Amino acid sequence: MTRQSAKDFHPEALKLFDDYVHGKLSRRGFLERASQFAVAGATAEGLLLALSPNFALGQQVPPGDARLKAGFVEYPSPEGYGTLRGYLVRPAKPKGKLPTILVVHENRGLNPHIEDIARRLALDDFIAFAPDALFPLGGYPGDEDKARDLFGKLDQTKTHADFIAAAQVLKTLPGGNGKVGVVGFCYGGGIANFLATRIPDLGAAVPFYGAQPSAEDAARIKAPLLLHYAGNDQRITAGWPAYESELKSAKVDYQAFIYPGVEHGFNNDTTPRYDPAAATLAWQRTVEFFNKHLRT
Repeated sequence: MTRQSAKDFHPEALKLFDDYVHGKLSRRGFLERASQFAVAGATAEGLLLALSPNFALGQQVPPGDARLKAGFVEYPSPEGYGTLRGYLVRPAKPKGKLPTILVVHENRGLNPHIEDIARRLALDDFIAFAPDALFPLGGYPGDEDKARDLFGKLDQTKTHADFIAAAQVLKTLPGGNGKVGVVGFCYGGGIANFLATRIPDLGAAVPFYGAQPSAEDAARIKAPLLLHYAGNDQRITAGWPAYESELKSAKVDYQAFIYPGVEHGFNNDTTPRYDPAAATLAWQRTVEFFNKHLRT
């Protein structure tokens, strides 16, 4: 299967798709405005399909990989929706207690791509837990459009509490070493930043193109941060200079990288916005960062 890249699409089409994915533009609005960018006899519907995730294309670790032990688990979340559910993955033959990583999805819930991310981390000798924020509404529905619609119905105060509860679970998880890191993508990147403002003993946080917290909240961060931004993602990256100033004022231990010429979502290898070089480098840096801060 031939993989398309962001360079195969008009920049304005990519911007429209970003607006659509993040709720600023309806499906109908995207189709109406994107039709002018459909080329070589393609339709706006075809353009939308081409830009949308192909989970089979991005799968790196099969769900039944014998090197891993994986399954869905539930935990109480009394301050959130009452019960949280997620995908827990660990090495099948661990050597000692392992660091734990909370994996936070984008604004579509726990889809197959995020499950694959959790399996990748487990192969790197971590215990990974990926909750599904949509569990209170029936869970990820298997359709990205339906998932986005459901996501808008969540009470984010309760959802945030669910992610705090998930991090607390990992601190005492059997087989874990008591150290917890968090990695998140887009919406999940914002949650990674949020958790760093709320959990003083968080071991490490890695937001990929995540929304920044307020200046007041940023001053509360104690965890070391590794931040990844896309050079072409003005919607999110524009907020970085002010955030960096706040982190410096608070004397937060941080590293930040802006990957030039790449799009929001560059790490997601199920869509054309994926950039192999930037994603490979960012992921290498992420694993090294977690190894540095979470290993005993």
